[in-house]
Amino acid sequence: MEQKGRALYQFMVEFDVPELTDDMMALIPEQRLRIDDLFNDRKLLSYALSMDRSKVWATVLAEDETEVIETVESLPMTYLMEYEICILAFNEISKPMLPAFSLN
Repeated sequence: MEQKGRALYQFMVEFDVPELTDDMMALIPEQRLRIDDLFNDRKLLSYALSMDRSKVWATVLAEDETEVIETVESLPMTYLMEYEICILAFNEISKPMLPAFSLN
């Protein structure tokens, strides 16, 4: 994948989320705003939280691991979590389905 003349790769970042505290809850609105910014900038392709809230997975689009770390460290809650980065060979996702258009 290329963006503005540079080769970009997809990286999976897996976060270990500690037990939720009041301090963490206070950071959630700021975290969500930053995530929205990263989606809009096409640096973040997906962001998922496990049902038991112990893991977060993020797919980051970047040139290299250094850029991934910069992106991840820009999230307000990262300093509270451990994370691992893995470069992906591929990442299959379904395309959004549009409802059928009817003239009736």
